[in-house]
Amino acid sequence: METDHGFVETPIFMPVGTQGTVKAIQQRELNEVGAQIILANSYHLYLRPRTEILQDAGGLHRFMNWQKPILTDSGGYQVFSLTELRTIEEEGVKFRSHLDGSEHFFTPEGVVQIQRAIGSDIVMVLDECTPYPCEEEYAKKSNELTLRWAGRSREEFARSEGLYGFTQAQFGIVQGSVFPEIRTHSAQVVAGLSFDGYAIGGLAVGEPAEVMYEMTGLVTQILPTEKPRYLMGVGTPENLLESIERGVDMFDCVLPTRNARNGMLFTRTGSINIRNAVHKNRFEAIDAECPCYTCKNFDAAYLRHLFLAKEILGLQLATIHNLAFYLWLMRDARAAILDHTYVVWKQEMLKTLQTSNDQRKEQITKETAV
Repeated sequence: METDHGFVETPIFMPVGTQGTVKAIQQRELNEVGAQIILANSYHLYLRPRTEILQDAGGLHRFMNWQKPILTDSGGYQVFSLTELRTIEEEGVKFRSHLDGSEHFFTPEGVVQIQRAIGSDIVMVLDECTPYPCEEEYAKKSNELTLRWAGRSREEFARSEGLYGFTQAQFGIVQGSVFPEIRTHSAQVVAGLSFDGYAIGGLAVGEPAEVMYEMTGLVTQILPTEKPRYLMGVGTPENLLESIERGVDMFDCVLPTRNARNGMLFTRTGSINIRNAVHKNRFEAIDAECPCYTCKNFDAAYLRHLFLAKEILGLQLATIHNLAFYLWLMRDARAAILDHTYVVWKQEMLKTLQTSNDQRKEQITKETAV
């Protein structure tokens, strides 16, 4: 995938930088772990620091000193999660800020202009993300509104221009909850609007993983193969690997950074909770095969100490490692695809990921004691 801020190799994971920053990690470190593109959020940036500040700064790239591509979500998910603070209308959605209660109104056209001011490389359309579970009739009505908004968004994008001298792309979003007929109709209509790429929204909101995979596979069979397909808000390493097999190119999720700040780390031999006592005297890297700054310079015992002492450095080092793991996983997935060995590689990888490293160590300890 080519943007004016650089190439993006797919499949790819996008670290989440909601407010113009990926929590607990610097832009320099994002580059070091191999991040090719990050995600920011229009709703949050619109409210703070506000789009006029970003425009005065010359756009988000300059404001946050990030020279690689940025994708901005439309903020629709955030707005619609404010159940008690918003009202949906044909024209758009009225909502109150979660910060100060001030009233605002998002329209499909207005959200395009917000993202023009932010200056992201990839602009998402305004959509309604239905909750899970929801009634089929509600999902159908909601999807029809999303499709009308998609058409308006596409028209606004076509008749407007970027503000900073580089090209922006626009992605449409497929909705429809867990109902195959609605999903199929949504994908067909959105594909017909000739967006630059396509997203699958409204999943990973509580439905069983098998249903998410079913809906994802259904939609990717309809969307154009020559354009990027993006599964929004997903997910675990297992989710990513299963979805890649079904044709997904792009992912974002707060999971690796949020889990890092809670002491849950991903490794090539399974996940670990760094707070566990098994790491108390473990004077070796979290992941012996990981080349990230954390694993090359610090051992598990020290990282455990940082978390127990509530030192901020622990959050930073854990975040570096988890993002490095996710981006390594995507690199290996790309290599397996090019080697035509993806399915076999995926099955082997899932075997190592589905058992906690801590569980294995504790089992070994018990067996040794016996």
